[in-house]
Amino acid sequence: MIRKIFKTVHKHEKIDQLIKKYKIPRKYLSVNRKSITKGIFIGLFWGFIPMPMQMLAVIAMTPFFNFNVPIAISMVWLSNPITMPFMYYMEYQTGNLILGREGLEDIELTLNWFSDNWDNIIIPLYVGTIPYSTIVSALIAYTINIFWIISVKREKPHKFKN
Repeated sequence: MIRKIFKTVHKHEKIDQLIKKYKIPRKYLSVNRKSITKGIFIGLFWGFIPMPMQMLAVIAMTPFFNFNVPIAISMVWLSNPITMPFMYYMEYQTGNLILGREGLEDIELTLNWFSDNWDNIIIPLYVGTIPYSTIVSALIAYTINIFWIISVKREKPHKFKN
């Protein structure tokens, strides 16, 4: 099922012209199990890290790894203005737990409060980011990989039928 979703490709002349015009290597658009799972991992890895221009970080990894770039960029979009406060608060609390610190009381969503408490926020936030950007991203990519393998096994007929 998962394989069929990703393998459904429609030919569009405009997309082909764009690929030819900008000389985009096909390996960054390939739809196979390894490319998709690497794209999911890389996109989620950067998506969990609180930083500006996460999509540029994904693009910067293209010379070093072969992965599906559109999938990776779409995974980065999981951290958007709606989900960011929840993600970063969860990472901040996880960082406090790892560091054995008490969290800040009376959190306010104002620029003044953030600038006044920046020193108390930044270290727990980035320490808490580590488990999510590495372990959670790897688990999700591994799960997609397993689902892909199961999907292929279900689609292919058995070699030995009785």
